[in-house]
Amino acid sequence: MIDRRQLFTGSLATAALHAATGGEVKRRAGSRIKIGLNAYSFNKPLMAGTMTIPDVIDYCAQQQIDGVDLTGYYFKGYPNVPSDEVIYSVKRAAFLNGVTITGTGVRNDFALTDPSSRRGHVQLVKEWVDVAAKLGSDMVRVFSGKEHPKGYTFEQVLDWMVPAFQECAEYGAKRGVIIGLQHHDDFLKTAEQTIRVVDLVKSDWFSVILDVGSLRQGDPYAEIEKLLPYASNWQVKEHVWYGTKKVEIDLPRIRKIIDRVGYRGFTPIEALGEGDPATIVTAFLGKVRAAFA
Repeated sequence: MIDRRQLFTGSLATAALHAATGGEVKRRAGSRIKIGLNAYSFNKPLMAGTMTIPDVIDYCAQQQIDGVDLTGYYFKGYPNVPSDEVIYSVKRAAFLNGVTITGTGVRNDFALTDPSSRRGHVQLVKEWVDVAAKLGSDMVRVFSGKEHPKGYTFEQVLDWMVPAFQECAEYGAKRGVIIGLQHHDDFLKTAEQTIRVVDLVKSDWFSVILDVGSLRQGDPYAEIEKLLPYASNWQVKEHVWYGTKKVEIDLPRIRKIIDRVGYRGFTPIEALGEGDPATIVTAFLGKVRAAFA
């Protein structure tokens, strides 16, 4: 039997672990990594029609990959939402193959200066939150904006961007779907800027998708470490950047950062090298598995 004093102490410890500050993700300390795949790794064949979403799921099953991010662009008719028949057929295929659908994603732009255009992009995110919920997925991947609009300060853009994210997060909360912000060296270029947005949105249903290849200001590994407490998903890519210099990613160093800071969840990979995508993805998958074992 468990001593009641030990149980009470353990409860307090757990509560302390969940008392994250600001917009940090609330989770138990320590690390547990599940390797996933972002469907964008097969962007060329998917866009060419020589590969389908079920093919991506089958690849994950063949390679024993735990989860897959099925970017919305690869559903026919995007940005219109697919039919329930299509959604549920994909959900069934993933379930029967033991592959978790970790998320989907849209091409939104909340840095647009026109309010009516931003409203359309908010609606886009909401519609794909519904798709994610039907897929049994926990996340919709979104962006901030394609670029910093001329004539406006960073703070001015935040004044309209943050409420848009808050509305999306509120909608996601009602459907059990997290809004994941992927900084993409676009409007958001640094860890500090990304964290600023998360802190301002102030929602448990809004967090960071840590894109290792889009941190191009300063030391990328220092930026990754800053962002990790705010992350609930990843984009693990083949390279990091020191300004304009592309360098092969140091995966063991990434693993050390994860173990030091703590992270539990999926780490989807995205491999975009030249050549046959299946060969490239499989090779990178092997490197990730060796480093994250």
